Amino acid sequence: MKKYAEIISFLLILLAIYLSFDTAMPKYNLDSQKPKIAFSTDRALQHVETISNKPHGVGFEAHETVKNYIIDQLTQLGLETSTQHGYSVGDKGYLGKPENILARIKGSQPGKALLLLSHYDSSPHSSLGASDAASGVATILEGVRAYLAGKVVPKNDIIILLSDAEELDLNGAELFVNNHPWVRDIGLVLNFEARGSGGQSYMLIETNRGNGKLIEEFTKSNPEFPVANSLAYSIYKLMPNNTDLTVFREDGDIEGFNFAFVDDHFDYHTIRDNYERLDRNSLAHQGSYLMPLLQHFSKADLNDLKSLNDYVYFNVPFFKFISYPFDWIWPMFYLALVIMCALLFYGFKTKHLDLREIAKGFLPLIIALTINGIVGWYSWSVLKWLYPQYKDILQGFTYNGHYYILAFAMFAIGSCFLVYRKFRKVSLSNLLVAPLIIWLGICWGLTSYLPGASYFILPFYALLGSFLISLNQDKPNVYVLVILALPALWLYTPLIHMFPIGLGLKMMVASTVLTTLTFLLLLPVFASYKNKNRIAYLAFLLFFGFMVTTHLYSGFTSENAKPTSLLYVLNTDQKRAQWATHENELSTWTSQYLGETRKRPDSLAAFNISSKYDTGFTYMADAPIKELLPPKVEITLDTVIGNKRMLELCITPQREVNRLDIFTNELNILGAKVNNVKLSDYFLNNRKGGRLITHFISNNDFTEIQLSIPKDEPLELTLYESSNDLLDNPSFTIPDRPEATIPMPFVLNDAILLIKTIKF
Repeated sequence: MKKYAEIISFLLILLAIYLSFDTAMPKYNLDSQKPKIAFSTDRALQHVETISNKPHGVGFEAHETVKNYIIDQLTQLGLETSTQHGYSVGDKGYLGKPENILARIKGSQPGKALLLLSHYDSSPHSSLGASDAASGVATILEGVRAYLAGKVVPKNDIIILLSDAEELDLNGAELFVNNHPWVRDIGLVLNFEARGSGGQSYMLIETNRGNGKLIEEFTKSNPEFPVANSLAYSIYKLMPNNTDLTVFREDGDIEGFNFAFVDDHFDYHTIRDNYERLDRNSLAHQGSYLMPLLQHFSKADLNDLKSLNDYVYFNVPFFKFISYPFDWIWPMFYLALVIMCALLFYGFKTKHLDLREIAKGFLPLIIALTINGIVGWYSWSVLKWLYPQYKDILQGFTYNGHYYILAFAMFAIGSCFLVYRKFRKVSLSNLLVAPLIIWLGICWGLTSYLPGASYFILPFYALLGSFLISLNQDKPNVYVLVILALPALWLYTPLIHMFPIGLGLKMMVASTVLTTLTFLLLLPVFASYKNKNRIAYLAFLLFFGFMVTTHLYSGFTSENAKPTSLLYVLNTDQKRAQWATHENELSTWTSQYLGETRKRPDSLAAFNISSKYDTGFTYMADAPIKELLPPKVEITLDTVIGNKRMLELCITPQREVNRLDIFTNELNILGAKVNNVKLSDYFLNNRKGGRLITHFISNNDFTEIQLSIPKDEPLELTLYESSNDLLDNPSFTIPDRPEATIPMPFVLNDAILLIKTIKF
C-alpha cells in the first residue's frame, strides 16, 4: 500500500470532491407511480409543462390562462380559492396590476399560519418561466396535494400565495403584505424560486433579527438534502438581491426561508427557460425541502420564531446540516490561536522549525496567490476580448461557463504544484507555517467582518492537526492527512464552483484564489508527493483541454443560441424613425436592419429604458417612418396652490401596448401618484436618469398621473410607449429569428417604441 500511497491518496481526494457534489441533491427517477401521499417530481412536471407553454408575464395573453389553470388545480384539491388584485408600485418605480392567487387550509388550533409562496408570472417579453418560477408553483401544488392526500389536519393554518408581478418589482407581494388581512396571521414563509434552470437548491434565510430559532427549527425538520451555509447568508444580506420574501421581511417583519437553484444561469429570463431544459434533479430537490418542512411547520409553534442570536451553519456530506451559535465564534478563534502559538513554541523548542526555512515557505505561497489572483482577476476581461460575442450574454455566465470554471481551477492547481515543487527541500513543518499564518489572518478577518463565514476555522483546526503530526513524524501517514483534509475539500470545493455561477464569470478570481487557499490546506498531503511536476503538467494539460473545449463551444447553436435584439424607435416629435439594438456583436438577422449605415447612439438618442443591467442601445440606423398613433395625453387639472403647482393628466394608448416609461427633466418633485398609488419620497429623491415611472400595462389600460411640483419650475415629460409586437405587427415584415438566436433578456426587445415629449 505504501508503494501506491500517492496514487491512492490522490484518488481519495478526487472521491471526496465528487461526494461533496453527488450527495448534495436527490437523483431524479421516474416516479409517477409513487404513493399519493408522496411528492412526485413527475406529477410536478405536468404543472411545469402546462404553465410554461407560453410567455405569461403581466399583461400577456397567456397570463390569464396560467392564472385560471392554477385556480382550477387548487379547486380540484378541495380548496376555496380567491384572488386579490390592484395597482402596486415597488421600490424601483415599476407600476403593475398584479392578481394574486390565494387559498387556505384551516388548522385545528389558533395561532400563526404557515405561508407557502411562489410567483406565477414569467419575466416580461419572451421568458417561458419553467424554472422561474413555474417550478416553484408546481412544487407547491404537488406538495399540497401530497399533504392533503395524507388526510392529516394541520395544527396551524396553511396559506398558499401564488403571487403575481414578482418579475416587475415584487408588486404582488407588496400588494398582499400591505393590503391583505391574512398577512397578520402569518408566522413563517417558505418561498420557492429559481435564477437558472438547474443545479442545487440553496436555502437562504430572510430575517430582520437573528437566525437562531429559524436554524433550530430547520434542523428539526431534517430535510434529506440541505444545501446552505451562513457565508451565502451573510453575502446575500449585503447584496441588493430581492425576492417576494424580502417584502414580507421589510414591510411585514415576517421571517422565512428562500429555496432557489441558480445554476445554468444562461437560461435565466430567456425563452430557453423551458420545460425541456429544467433540471429534473433541481425540481426534485425543491420537493425534498417542501415535504419535511411542511410536515414540521404545519404543527410547530410559529408564534415566536424571532431571535436575537445568529447561528453559523453549513452542510457537509454524510453529516448533512451542522450549526452552532455565533457565541462560539471568537472562543473558537482564540483557541485556534493558542494552539497554533503552542505548536510553534514546541516546534522551535524541538528544533523542528527554523526561521530561515519558514521565510522560504512564504515565497511559494505568495507566488502562487499572486499568479492565480492575477489570472482570475483578468480572465473575464480577456475572454470578452477574445470572444466579443460573450458581451451579449448579459447574465455574465456563458453556455460553456462550467468548462471555464474547471479550466481555471486546473490552472490554479497546476501553478500551485509547479511553484511548490521548487521548494521541495523545505521540510513540511516549516512549509506549513506560512499557510497557518495566512489562514489565521483570513479567519480573523472573516470573524470580524463576515461572521457567517467563520466556520472557515474548522479546516484550519484540521491543518493544525496536520502541523502537529509533521512536528512529530518525519513521514506522516498520508491517509491520516487525507482525512484531515476532508473539511477543506467538503467546505470549499462547492464554493469554488458556486462563486462564478452565482455572481458571473467576472468572479473567476474567487475560484482561482480559493483553489489556491484550499491547496494550502492540502499541503500536508501534497508535500509528500514525489511527482509534483507530473501532477502540475497533468493539471495544465487539463487546463488547455478545457480551454479547447470552451473554444469549440464558444459559438452559438440552435441548442445554445445567441441573444439578439431589435427595436423600431419612432420619435413623433422629430418625425424620425430608427432601428435600434442592444447587441455588441450583430447577428446576421439584426444586420438586415442595422447594416453599414449603423452608428453608435449620439447623446440625444442614448437614453436607457429601464433594464436589469442598465443596458443601453449599442447601435442605431435610420428606418422608414410608419403611421403609428402616439399615446393621447389629457390634462385634467393644472392649478397653483401656494407655492405648489398641482398637475393631473391621463395618458391613454391608441394602439395595443405593453409598457410606458415616463421621464422628466431635472426638477424637484414634491409628491406623485400614479393610478392613485403614491410614489415614495425615497424613490422620488433617488430617481436615476429622470425616470418617474415604468407602467407595465394590462388590458391596454390608461396611466393617470398626479404631480406636485414647485410652481416656478418648468415641467417636461418624455413618454416612451412600447409594444412587444414588432415581429407580429402588420405594419412590419420582420422575418422569424434564425434557429440559433433567441430574444435578448433583461432589455426591451422585439418592440415598437414611440417617443413623445410634452412641455408644461
